Amino acid sequence: MAAHRRSRQRWAGGTKARTAATIALAGAATATGIDGSGHAAPQPTPDRVRADVARLYQEAEAATEKYNGAKEKAESAGRRLRALQDERARREERLNSARAALGSVAAAQYRSGGLDPALQLVLSEDPDGYLDGAALAERAGSRQRAAVERVREQLREIEQLRGAARIEVDSLTSRRADLKRHRETITGKLTAARRLLSQLPPERRAGLTDGTDRASRPSTGTRGGPTAPGSVTSLAPGPRAAQAVSYAYQKLGSPYVWGATGPDAFDCSGLVQAAYRSAGVSLPRTTYAQITAGRRIPRSALLPGDLVFFYSGISHVGIYVGNGRMIHAPNPSAPVRLAPLDEMPFAGATRVG
Repeated sequence: MAAHRRSRQRWAGGTKARTAATIALAGAATATGIDGSGHAAPQPTPDRVRADVARLYQEAEAATEKYNGAKEKAESAGRRLRALQDERARREERLNSARAALGSVAAAQYRSGGLDPALQLVLSEDPDGYLDGAALAERAGSRQRAAVERVREQLREIEQLRGAARIEVDSLTSRRADLKRHRETITGKLTAARRLLSQLPPERRAGLTDGTDRASRPSTGTRGGPTAPGSVTSLAPGPRAAQAVSYAYQKLGSPYVWGATGPDAFDCSGLVQAAYRSAGVSLPRTTYAQITAGRRIPRSALLPGDLVFFYSGISHVGIYVGNGRMIHAPNPSAPVRLAPLDEMPFAGATRVG
């Protein structure tokens, strides 16, 4: 009898468990839909995608300018290091010549029966030891003493060059680490932007990535792209600014590539640098350095050829061409093109030429 009751209790408990599981499954079915499929995440609106992609591109461009700055510093450190190494090699060659000359004197003295103590010091295999033995050099004759002093000075200079080279090696290593970090940031932002764009149907995606007008595309049959209107170049403050504007017009339709300075692809500061280089003006590589390269002017005084900067971090630049418009390299989704200044938050302007 007792065993029978235990069996009924176990059956009742199993019924309760199955009932609870059934209720839970029913709730899950209600939550996911009758057909068992989950509710799809709401499709992002084109406006939301536009805002998110613009933010990612702007962040990528800020990282691009940091990359450009780090690359410029790395290249400069590399040039300094090579110059130091070349100079050290020249000094060591002169040192070897000087020591060889002293060796000849030493050989002559040896043949005549003695070797001057100063020469023994110079020809020692321990340069540091003979640098500490200045007192011995005082016992040499005037010509030999001068020669010894020259060798000692050359050794000091070589050691200084070695120290400077070590500093440049450390600097170069640090700059290369910066380059890698900024490159990873850029590629991460651009990948995220492409992923967002891929969520939209092709027709909506095209509306977000193709913002060019007809004047932004190279004219067929025109070598190097469209020609700048005379009404624009004539208003430039000088011939160099006019040439920079002409160059920018010729590059309309060129692709945006981060880190590029032309002649066939550009990022924003690369386009500005190349345009003014064509006019014989050397500008810094980055936006935050370019804004200090000319005379600051108010927006109300803009003329064709002036540089216009955007965002609080000065992470974007274009070349003003009049009528409230500029030519700039926007981002990887669009080529070099004409655009209104109000397309981005204005941060300042400079006049270079």
